[in-house]
Amino acid sequence: MLVRLSNEEEPVVRTILSIDEESRSMLFAGDVPEGASVRFMKANFDRLVDAASSAATQTLQHNERGQSSFSILISCVGRKIILGNRITEEVEAVKEVFGNNSFVTGFYSYGEIAPSRPQALCQLHNQTMTVTNISER
Repeated sequence: MLVRLSNEEEPVVRTILSIDEESRSMLFAGDVPEGASVRFMKANFDRLVDAASSAATQTLQHNERGQSSFSILISCVGRKIILGNRITEEVEAVKEVFGNNSFVTGFYSYGEIAPSRPQALCQLHNQTMTVTNISER
């Protein structure tokens, strides 16, 4: 779900963790403040995998392709919930970008605290994948 407090603020994504039909309520990973505008979203498997590949590509802007490196992937557990048994596709897409000379490891998190753009305030984000690549020059 996309959450926006005002038109001036950058929106954030919140993962639906559970739905209680009896109390007609939903539990989210992160705050959904009263009065916020929300928009329900539908996941697209291919776009999630492409976004992981894009994140890997962005980390290589200053490195040579095929250079030996170490990569740490941190994926939000919400992505795992959505992708289900296709979760390995996002890891394989990242490994394809880095090539055979990169050692890849990672884990799942419950979100990321970061700015959505330079100079913005840090906020909790869900549905993210963070890619860190370390190499020598």
